[in-house]
Amino acid sequence: MGLLAGALLGLDLPQSEKRLLVIAETDGCAVDGISAATNCTVGHRTLRVEDYGKVAATFVDSKTGKAIRIVPRASARETARAFAPDARSKWDAYLLGYQRMPNDELFEVQHVELLDPIERIVSHAGKKTTCTRCGEEIINEREIRENGTTLCVTCAGGGYYRSKSTKELKG
Repeated sequence: MGLLAGALLGLDLPQSEKRLLVIAETDGCAVDGISAATNCTVGHRTLRVEDYGKVAATFVDSKTGKAIRIVPRASARETARAFAPDARSKWDAYLLGYQRMPNDELFEVQHVELLDPIERIVSHAGKKTTCTRCGEEIINEREIRENGTTLCVTCAGGGYYRSKSTKELKG
């Protein structure tokens, strides 16, 4: 997926600069492959994981704003077996078949438009503020401004956890 994206966007991969942004739609092994092929990483802030449970990713040229989403075709697993008749197992058939298949039989490419501007998605490294409710530091412009206060995502009601009271922890 990553190599195909580089070719379609006209970018040399793996990248040595931070021009390509990848938004992966899974937290699984596909992300490792995309990262290895593109040199996009969470630590470089060029890879974001939005876990929708889909083996799909959007690749964005941060210089041009051009964005493409690549997803394996629904028929890819079955087609892979035809490209690897000599495979010893189903897993080997997938591995060999995917390597041998033409990209147009393996992937579906969609030209997409980001809902948020790329500048908002990437934000600015080094920006810091403090949540007025919990007192924790918020970095990279991820705060939410609400009625004159600065809140972290969790305190604004959008987090993935809630704090337990001392009473709940003992019980």
